[in-house]
Amino acid sequence: MRLRPLEIGDLLDETFRMYRRHFSLFAGISVILAIPAAALSGYTYYSLFGVFTQQLSRGQPISFSDLGTTIGALAVGALINLVLVPFLYGAVTYAACESALGHQVTASSVTLGVLRRYFGLGGYLLLILFMSALFCFLPLWIWIWVGWAVVMPVMFIEKSGLIDAMGRSWRLVEGRWWRTFLILLLVFVLIYVARIALAAYVLLGQVVLQIILSSVATSWIFAAATAVVDSLVIPILQIAVVLIYFDLRVRREGLDLFQLAQRVAILQPTV
Repeated sequence: MRLRPLEIGDLLDETFRMYRRHFSLFAGISVILAIPAAALSGYTYYSLFGVFTQQLSRGQPISFSDLGTTIGALAVGALINLVLVPFLYGAVTYAACESALGHQVTASSVTLGVLRRYFGLGGYLLLILFMSALFCFLPLWIWIWVGWAVVMPVMFIEKSGLIDAMGRSWRLVEGRWWRTFLILLLVFVLIYVARIALAAYVLLGQVVLQIILSSVATSWIFAAATAVVDSLVIPILQIAVVLIYFDLRVRREGLDLFQLAQRVAILQPTV
């Protein structure tokens, strides 16, 4: 990626251009990692709102053994999804960082890249989740989260630990908090619009399936499909965060000039 200062419109345009250019990579990673979440969502909907609801409507008592089996399966599924959370949010970010740097991205390189920072990524995501539950005042949580917006790109590109990456992100965003906040807000709005548009197709498919399958099976498929559709829009935020990181470094540290100097040094012997 040719580094340069990006205006807000340019940054958003570059986000979608990068997603289109590497759609199979980003969407493939996100969808594959979302399969366990989709399966858990479908099974939850099927168990709680399908089988048990039908039993109660027919006046049949719910078997405690069936309930225990269902709760156990849900617990195992939730644990698997929890283990995959650093991959779900870190894999696309890593792929976007490597693509922006011009490096070849493979399944093995993404897996190894996330595994090297697995506990740092997990700690960061858990901390964000904990803060959202702990802070009663939403503005305080937003202020801190925006300051830590580029923690993951810092961890991958600069090989930093979690604490160093949090401090580095805070320093990069400092003085440009409102601009970073506005970009992230616009990205969330675009993600919301894209999610609604894709959900409309899923809803249309549900209507068609209800003609062929039972309502319970259709609802199960719909819940799973919704989770997969959500995974298609997640990369938009992760790519935008990577571009925000590079833009902040260009504006603060002249990273584009350093890149230009490297190119001149490479081409100079051939002149």
